Amino acid sequence: MDRGTERDTPPGPGRVPLAVAVVDHEGLVSHWSTGARRLFGVPKEDAIGRPALDLLPVAGALPDPADTPAPTPYDVLAEYDGHGTALGTDLGYPSAGRARISVPGDDRADVLWWAYPLLGPGTERLLVLAADAAVLYDETPDDAVCVERVSPGFARHTEFTGADNLARGLPEILPSMSVGESARIVSQVLELGYPVLEFSQNEKVPVTPDWGVSRRTERKVRRERAARAAAQGLPVPDDLTDDGEDLEYVAVRERLEFLNEVSGRIGTSLDLARTIVEVSRAVVPRFTDVAGTYLREQVVAGEAFDEGVPDTRTMWHRVALEHTDEPGRWDDVVPVGEAMPFPAHTPFFQCMTTGEPVLVPRIDERLGHAIASQFDKRDIRPLITGRSMLVVPLKARNVVLGFMILLRHPERAEFNDMDRVTGAELAARAGLVLDNARMYTYQEAVAETLQDSMLPHIAPRMAGCDIATRYLPGTQLGRIGGDWFDAVKLPGARTAFVVGDVMGHGLNSAAKMGQLRTAIQTMAGLDLPPAQLLRNFDDLAQRLGGDYLATCLYAVYDPIAGELSIANAGHIPPVLVRAVDGGSELLDLPTGAPVGVGGVPFEAVRLRVEPGDRLVMCTDGLVEIRGEDIGVGLETLCESAAHPAASMDDACDTIIRALNPRGGRKDDVALLMARLNGIEPDDVAEWRLKPEPAEVRRARAAIAEQLYDWGLARLVDNTVLMVSELVTNAVRHARGRPVTVRLVRGETLLCEVDDADHELPTLLDAGALDETGRGLRVVSTLAREWGASRSGAGKSVWFELTLPRR
Repeated sequence: MDRGTERDTPPGPGRVPLAVAVVDHEGLVSHWSTGARRLFGVPKEDAIGRPALDLLPVAGALPDPADTPAPTPYDVLAEYDGHGTALGTDLGYPSAGRARISVPGDDRADVLWWAYPLLGPGTERLLVLAADAAVLYDETPDDAVCVERVSPGFARHTEFTGADNLARGLPEILPSMSVGESARIVSQVLELGYPVLEFSQNEKVPVTPDWGVSRRTERKVRRERAARAAAQGLPVPDDLTDDGEDLEYVAVRERLEFLNEVSGRIGTSLDLARTIVEVSRAVVPRFTDVAGTYLREQVVAGEAFDEGVPDTRTMWHRVALEHTDEPGRWDDVVPVGEAMPFPAHTPFFQCMTTGEPVLVPRIDERLGHAIASQFDKRDIRPLITGRSMLVVPLKARNVVLGFMILLRHPERAEFNDMDRVTGAELAARAGLVLDNARMYTYQEAVAETLQDSMLPHIAPRMAGCDIATRYLPGTQLGRIGGDWFDAVKLPGARTAFVVGDVMGHGLNSAAKMGQLRTAIQTMAGLDLPPAQLLRNFDDLAQRLGGDYLATCLYAVYDPIAGELSIANAGHIPPVLVRAVDGGSELLDLPTGAPVGVGGVPFEAVRLRVEPGDRLVMCTDGLVEIRGEDIGVGLETLCESAAHPAASMDDACDTIIRALNPRGGRKDDVALLMARLNGIEPDDVAEWRLKPEPAEVRRARAAIAEQLYDWGLARLVDNTVLMVSELVTNAVRHARGRPVTVRLVRGETLLCEVDDADHELPTLLDAGALDETGRGLRVVSTLAREWGASRSGAGKSVWFELTLPRR
């Protein structure tokens, strides 16, 4: 990087330093480049925010505040000091000029300037480019460069073959602007015109000056300029002496600064998608103009994969694409989200298999065609041909996770060996960050899958009740825990509600929870009374080990009788919200002791409930905060549970919102809410049959009549057939006691047959000559769902049928 004033030193061959400034709608300078500081002698901090007319010789481009405002700021005539025709500058037209200005600490300078009005929604009003005319002359008359050769003109008036190059290079000389803003400026310059001036940017660009330019050439030019200054008797600037800072050292230092800055910008979170975007944006436009990021298919999906060398069948997902081209130019041709393999003849395959960067100084026609052949019905050759390319692997622990394709515009310096080293170091750091995010995402997915598999998927409606549940993982203790909820279907259209909390946190608690939940669900199928069930549950926990401690609430709801029976094992009490007045109360239950303690009796409480009452059961993680009385949380639970809500889900969300923002929650939370709708007596029919074979015929007739009364004639044939089979078996095993048949109309049609025999029926595969064994096969085939369970008096065999649509 040339330090010092560019006007004092001749530029390199064919290079004209440019000053770049941007003026906002208030007429104040909003962008002031390093070239502007050198040309006008004003530091950036002094220029930003000052009136542009105080700093820039843009006569005619901005109105003088002292003058009467013109109809538009560009309705003036811009003259070019005899080196071009006068150009009318109506609104939207650029202007240009030449002026001699006074520079602080120097004599007057001869300045060429071009001003472009910036239209559109942005805050920028005017783009100003300026150059020192003095650098266009050589002291030797024979080698003099005519100023007219580079006189500013506009595309609508001249022929200029370098238009595209200038347009593509414009965003690079405005590094403080976003890609979208730069693209808008580029499109306007192309439409409105541009100066006929070939130039190469000669100000401090990111990382190092002119990456890819030979350092020996730079050093030689510096020596020649120093010798020329000494021959003319002029003082030699410090930056042109051999005592100045070595360019190699500067290059290395600035690259290290760049890598350090990139490292600070990536890995701000463990979210894989966000990390991918950070990595891509960190290198554009400072290191490259286009950056495409590809990852293995399994990495994107959060799955494990074979860590061997990739092959031609490995699928790679394009997960990010950043560029400085005009918006949409790449998006349609190479969209993000596309997956593809890469053949062995491509640089990408070489990079992914060797794990080393691959440098292509220029993509020629042959290579461009080979790469484009991978994209069906899309010609990407115009996007890549002529560009310099660097492919760097994204790897961690010697495993290639993906790679980045970096491309530079044709007019920008090619990637070189130093860039290869820099890109490799950049990719190594990015690979570690991506791997951390990948592992975190994978472990989080495993934890969520484990937790989801351990928690039941409860139907929103069961016999006589609506159910809603919520599970929230602990915010500080991982994504899994020992809290659970459950709802179990019981004989007699009853439902068991369970909420429990295994003591402890993390994976061990989740594993214990899975065992205990399965155990209590199995015991619920035995239709034990709540107190007896907790007694058996406590015995089981003791047999499993001393560290199997858990609190538990177990409730059985009978929608026909309108009764709720609840037993508590050391858990926080549930809340009952009454439908009559909307009031809520904590149910006063015997506390009991956590299961696994042993030797403590459990008691059940029976209470009447009305249709519409709501039962709320949760774990202590929702209401308990360390250092705060749990009574505060329970009071908030009662208040929020009673809040009116449009649905069960809304009611659960209301409770969560009321208690979660209190802060300090570190435990996981399980919440179960049941609206106890009950079953109307008109929807229940029951018959007691004598243990005689003749009663089977009576059962068939009664069932058929009831279904006709309910308007369920389409279910008569199948229901009668299955009831006939079940009643026949019940009469055979009744042991002289009555057989009960119950029909319940709810969300489904439920039929139950009870008898005094405790032996559960078994589904058999009857042979062609067998006289029995076909009854349950018929039930299993015709029923939506069926089952059998023991009860205190014997057993109950039931089946369900789907109600026809009305």
